Amino acid sequence: MCATCGCGDPHGTRVHTMDAPEHPHDHGHGHEHEHASPERRVLDIETDLLVKNDALAAANRAWLAERGIVVLNLMSSPGSGKTTLLERTIREGSAEHPVAVVEGDQETLLDAGRIRDTGAAVVQVNTGAGCHLDADMVRRGLDALAPADGSTVFVENVGNLVCPALFDLGEQAKVVLISVTEGEDKPLKYPHMFAAADVVLVNKIDLLPHVAVDLDRLVEHTRSVNPRVEVLPLSATTGAGVPAWQRWVASRRDTPTTG
Repeated sequence: MCATCGCGDPHGTRVHTMDAPEHPHDHGHGHEHEHASPERRVLDIETDLLVKNDALAAANRAWLAERGIVVLNLMSSPGSGKTTLLERTIREGSAEHPVAVVEGDQETLLDAGRIRDTGAAVVQVNTGAGCHLDADMVRRGLDALAPADGSTVFVENVGNLVCPALFDLGEQAKVVLISVTEGEDKPLKYPHMFAAADVVLVNKIDLLPHVAVDLDRLVEHTRSVNPRVEVLPLSATTGAGVPAWQRWVASRRDTPTTG
């Protein structure tokens, strides 16, 4: 069990490769001290877990840098529109840059099937009881995916606004997606997630006339926990604001990746 978030069974993680469409388009648990208190053991286990994950993430980062592969970690609560955004991003992106996806969900191959139908290479990582991806799961996904040198890999993390922020995957940047239907207060309620973000995407702006949300106030709350973060309002459904997101992705490709 993961001492950080209470989830997990490393043996329950499953990596699935997905056939291309016919048409184009062990967590480390450390060593428990014999005479340590229960509280001390929990702290030791949690620290060992994160230290091991960080070491694996550093190895991932070096491996990716050698190949010029950019990995973007896409995080949000369930239903914010991550998969819909990825579908549009892939279909409307530059054909010059190959794109691949590591899909993270507790169960099902549904989202991986949607990505496969865009023509992009994809693997599904099912975490079982796990509420986040970690560096080892992503490396296993990358090994199955075998992305081309110079490609962009999107990691669609498990829907959760808490634990994914704690686990470095070796990514070049963290992308946090929030939809206007979730309200203005999420950056204040989940500050660690928004503080970790390199960019925050505010999705479903086409619904603003129908929800009691002030977009400016949502942005204000976001910047209150992360003053320098870039905030991009968009609609993955209509395409509004998506060109700005595509330019941001392109800017990451132009930023040298270091190991």
